[in-house]
Amino acid sequence: MAEDGLRVVAVTGDPVRLSFLAALLRDAGIGCVVLDAHIAAVEGNIGAFPRRLAVAARDAGAARAVLREAGELPRDAPA
Repeated sequence: MAEDGLRVVAVTGDPVRLSFLAALLRDAGIGCVVLDAHIAAVEGNIGAFPRRLAVAARDAGAARAVLREAGELPRDAPA
């Protein structure tokens, strides 16, 4: 993947948690995008297809730090 591509920083089937994680990133000034939202809607939100939260590759480290600080990533997760 190109250095200017996207990096997934979280995967969840919980839409409330996903919204919370996105809000944390946006509050930190980090833009993010939800991947797989349409397939999740098509399958009726039964959780068979978790959604992914992605950020620009240049923001991945900062995004993981924000999520880790909020207790949403394990302390030993890759930076």
